[in-house]
Amino acid sequence: MAADQRPKADTLALRQRLISSSCRLFFPEDPVKIVRAQGQYMYDEQGAEYIDCISNVAHVGHCHPLVVRAAHEQNQVLNTNSRYLHDNIVDYAQRLSETLPEQLCVFYFLNSGSEANDLALRLARHYTGHQDVVVLDHAYHGHLSSLIDISPYKFRNLDGQKEWVHVAPLPDTYRGPYREDHPNPAMAYANEVKRVVSSAQEKGRKIAAFFAESLPSVGGQIIPPAGYFSQVADSREKTSSLTSSPWASPLAMATLLPAWPQPSLWRGHLKPPALSTSTRGVGLFIGVDLIKDEATRTPATEEAAYLVSRLKENYVLLSTDGPGRNILKFKPPMCFSLDNARQVVAKLDAILTDMEEKVRSCETLRLQP
Repeated sequence: MAADQRPKADTLALRQRLISSSCRLFFPEDPVKIVRAQGQYMYDEQGAEYIDCISNVAHVGHCHPLVVRAAHEQNQVLNTNSRYLHDNIVDYAQRLSETLPEQLCVFYFLNSGSEANDLALRLARHYTGHQDVVVLDHAYHGHLSSLIDISPYKFRNLDGQKEWVHVAPLPDTYRGPYREDHPNPAMAYANEVKRVVSSAQEKGRKIAAFFAESLPSVGGQIIPPAGYFSQVADSREKTSSLTSSPWASPLAMATLLPAWPQPSLWRGHLKPPALSTSTRGVGLFIGVDLIKDEATRTPATEEAAYLVSRLKENYVLLSTDGPGRNILKFKPPMCFSLDNARQVVAKLDAILTDMEEKVRSCETLRLQP
């Protein structure tokens, strides 16, 4: 621990006194004090290294030298808002336009996903003159009041659903009404959205927008982020290629994703009496749905929390999500390597083996007279 850092217990006490309890900590039973990060790794006050499977916001990794240098150099020259002319913002907009369809050629740069979604909602309502919104069940679109109102993930635990919000089923082929054995689940879920819209229209409601996904934020209202994100784009292009080891995210995904739907690769550790899983994902953003029973698909909430806690003890940072808080949510930075994937799978395997052995020990004890 550096000499100028206060002990973790003191930091925790100050946070509990000064920061709202609604701003939750990861691992609240034993929080990690992170003091620095680099690439796909984070380091605590004792210097311990953790593999970061949480921070996808740091797309090209924590403290990437090109990104750090770009931000530092720009802040030495100018830091102001976008209502002055400057080359950075138009250069970055031009670069973005070259990656998108011609119709998407006008940009707003914002500071967060919440700002982006709030603006999207305002634009839709201004263009259509309508108020109502169709959203997917369990969706989350941001922390602003306007977005909490259209986020079932949030409003169901707060003020409830507004009359101008219409919720369509989440297109979930694992737990939803149309599953893997359905002949055409995509069309079935699309028809559900059509049904929700028709039902709203029959009641005289007029739809302004259908929010299916949260929109990513790509910049800020001040000039430096344009240059900053241009460097992020440069860094991503230079370092995420399969030929530039260890930046082999597609290979890492190839190792991770096949392992989870096939418990035999873990020698059956995910099968009863332990757990079963369903794995879904795109790229490096994947979820492992832990269940207690394959027939009922009961969420294994406590087991998921235990796994995440044990992984933290083994220097892997991971979180859970989903309505049942039973989904292991992997969203590491793009520099997450094949070696990282192997390490994470090995540690998960060891923990699951230990869990299975404990379950069997308990069953043996119960059978004894």
